[in-house]
Amino acid sequence: MSNQTIWEARRWASSFLTERDREANVADLLLMHHLECSRAQLLANGRDGIDPELFAQFEKDIRTHAEEGVPVQHLIGQEEFYGRDFIVNGHVLIPRPETEELIVAVTDQLKKKGWSDQTLNMVDIGTGSGIIAITLALELQRVSMKAVDLSPEALKVARENATSLGAEISFYEGSFLEPIVETGEKMDVIVSNPPYIPESDRSSLSDVVVNHDPELALFADDNGLAAYRAIVSQVPKVKAEETLLAFEIGHNQGEDVSAIIHETFPYANLNVIQDINQKDRIILAWL
Repeated sequence: MSNQTIWEARRWASSFLTERDREANVADLLLMHHLECSRAQLLANGRDGIDPELFAQFEKDIRTHAEEGVPVQHLIGQEEFYGRDFIVNGHVLIPRPETEELIVAVTDQLKKKGWSDQTLNMVDIGTGSGIIAITLALELQRVSMKAVDLSPEALKVARENATSLGAEISFYEGSFLEPIVETGEKMDVIVSNPPYIPESDRSSLSDVVVNHDPELALFADDNGLAAYRAIVSQVPKVKAEETLLAFEIGHNQGEDVSAIIHETFPYANLNVIQDINQKDRIILAWL
């Protein structure tokens, strides 16, 4: 195919994707990327022609996504989160909208507590691309933010994102809270979106997720609860006099993760928050 108009390219790509059970909207996302334009411009300029070389690259990306399941975010090289563009690749989890709700929950909780204008020691466990640590650092401004990940490749991406977005983050390589325990610092806020998918759920996931998101960020033993147990067991070594623990959780893990927290902190003031789809998604616990 050559000498295509924008409208013809959209029609072909949408049909090609739909026939292969992919989302047709990917066509617009990739066209906007290659044409470096907004959706409004894409729609307004539908009769304009596309450079044949550019169309060839667009067609290649459409086929790669449709036939191999490579996420559109990997083809574009970024994903938006909380109004900012983050670099993503196969070493980090692609940001999900649900995690934006974790940001809102944490910032709202700190405002209610009267802590939002204080300098707080905060750590993000399993930072991945850095979306949580960077967003909280930029939204709260006065926070002293640490971020930990076991993957050096993920930390490289997170550092690039912090630099490009102007966030001051101290990064540590290690398992959950272990690097923070070694520093001897006490944390006012501990936040994490850890791996929480049970291995038994693997077959129900899209090939886009299973084949292209890092397994380290997806799956956890103990029916998806292993990371929560590990983190909570380490919290007593790093908690301040009063600490907010904030987790993103699987939709059916509210009771189990609450029980894990209460095993170590029987008097924790704990709240399970549902996401926009009315599913359990966030746990906030004052310890």
